[in-house]
Amino acid sequence: MLGKKTRITVLSVVLSGMLLAGCGAKEAETSDKHADAHQTFAANGDLQEKTAGTDKLPTFLDPLDPMLKTAYSTAAGVKDMLSSIPCYCGCGESAGHKSNLNCFIKEVNPDDGSVVWDDHGTRCGVCVETAMTVSELSKQGKSLKEIRTIIDQTYSTGKYAPPTPTPEVL
Repeated sequence: MLGKKTRITVLSVVLSGMLLAGCGAKEAETSDKHADAHQTFAANGDLQEKTAGTDKLPTFLDPLDPMLKTAYSTAAGVKDMLSSIPCYCGCGESAGHKSNLNCFIKEVNPDDGSVVWDDHGTRCGVCVETAMTVSELSKQGKSLKEIRTIIDQTYSTGKYAPPTPTPEVL
């Protein structure tokens, strides 16, 4: 399981972001500042935005708590790991997500490195906590398999939804 210090750090990031973002809240309009952004809405209502790469965060983060920018940047930094980590918020059923990565990034174009970001993570503490925990455990030197085991043990019981259909780590 997660250490007390790690959980406190992760929870402070999650709570800070959720206070301003509002879990489940959806802003329907896009400001003039975002007029040149390549934004679309997914079938489930999530806002998606294309940028040139993971080093350019989506503009939908601009009005939100800066801690959410940290969460998205962190998720981008461990995107290869997150594609092997399930999410336990229910987004597998509600949004068709395949892993925790999809809560932040829908896809990365292998040809030009462009990224389609998803705003799902701006409204979900479980998504943010999972990504931040994966990053922290990676920094501690844990293997992907160990991280997956810790995430599964942490979220497989209690108030969490069934996991996304993420293949097991071999």
